[in-house]
Amino acid sequence: MPKIVVLPHEELCPEGAVLDAETGETVLDVALRNGIGIEHACEKSCACTTCHVVIREGFDSLEESDELEDDMLDKAWGLEPESRLGCQAKVADNDLVVEIPRYTINLASEKH
Repeated sequence: MPKIVVLPHEELCPEGAVLDAETGETVLDVALRNGIGIEHACEKSCACTTCHVVIREGFDSLEESDELEDDMLDKAWGLEPESRLGCQAKVADNDLVVEIPRYTINLASEKH
């Protein structure tokens, strides 16, 4: 069973976390199931950038992003080469190390 290591985030996960994931689950779904409230203003439909994460380790194990995700990522705050939308990044068989950026482009939190 792959694991997702979430690096510490001041508000969402101050201690960091190690989460069990199922192959095929999205990074966002695993985080939400474990009480890590990553923003997702478009309800996981790849229509915003609020679930932007940076895959610090294991990036190459993910399926490539599609054109729609790439277009959305271009609007993300703090975009890096290993950036993905959490709602689109599906866990493969490898462990991942994920950083949740400090900011999103949302002016107000949805607090799902």
